Amino acid sequence: MRHLNWTAILVILLYAPLKVISQNLKPYEQALPGSTIKFKMIPIRAGVFTIGSPPNEAGREEDEGPQKEVSISEFWIAEHEVTFGEWDVFFKSVDVPQTKAIAVDAVSRPTAQYIDLTWGMGRDPRQPTNSMSQAAAIMYCKWLYEKTGVFYRLPTEAEWEYACRAGTNAAYLNDKSPQRLKEYAYFKENSQNKFQKVGQLKPNAWGLYDMQGNLSEWTLDQYEATAYEKLPEKGKDPLVQPGSRYPRVVRGGSYLSEAKDCRCANRIASLTDWNKRDPQIPKSRWWLTDGMTVGFRLVRPAVKPSEAEIEKFFAQYLK
Repeated sequence: MRHLNWTAILVILLYAPLKVISQNLKPYEQALPGSTIKFKMIPIRAGVFTIGSPPNEAGREEDEGPQKEVSISEFWIAEHEVTFGEWDVFFKSVDVPQTKAIAVDAVSRPTAQYIDLTWGMGRDPRQPTNSMSQAAAIMYCKWLYEKTGVFYRLPTEAEWEYACRAGTNAAYLNDKSPQRLKEYAYFKENSQNKFQKVGQLKPNAWGLYDMQGNLSEWTLDQYEATAYEKLPEKGKDPLVQPGSRYPRVVRGGSYLSEAKDCRCANRIASLTDWNKRDPQIPKSRWWLTDGMTVGFRLVRPAVKPSEAEIEKFFAQYLK
């Protein structure tokens, strides 16, 4: 009888199911209606990871613990942050969906920017779009859904961290220290104090660019400093449901961040001060005069919600 390589067989048995799952989702490009612009979506297979940071991680904040093991369902996530080129197809559209959510602006489309919200950093189509509120980001998702029939949304905080870590438990992608962060992220040390075009540095192990640095990214979660204390062990797809407009969770650090604030586990609470210089009364639901470091990235769940669930989602986040 031929000698069997039991190590190889064990590897096949352990990882074959994961390969089947990952093969169900494939990378694809989404075209934006009415334009030649496309963006790429990367499949992320289901898995289990430990959210948060260990007590001994350098730069750790109290709101990053206690660590909990959670499971995440499979999904797609955008290869990079939404760019000006992508956003402007929506921004210049004449048929942005009607919603009571933006009645405060008395319009059914994005209001004009009353100042240069790029602050002189440029508006190249490959630069990440910045200075919009969470509601504006979700309105972009709603517009995409109505134009394409594909349900896109922001990532949950747990999905974002799972995708950022890309199978590791390191603070900075592949490292416990920030020594190689410049290879993957634009932050205070290498950004020249401005955001940069997406996709110029190295991606993480799952092919995602700029997960750390460049622009911080909105997630769906309401910010609670003690959120992880309430998570059950081995919970599935955790989400802190939205309550008040502030604070919500932002992730990833930005071009102005110190290295420690770009760690995978770092949590940022949105602030009313991000719109303190808005001259409008009431203040805009769309733009952030002092949130120039904030952008967003899209997620598509592998299992599409029902139409009723999608309507409920947009109603919940755009009320």
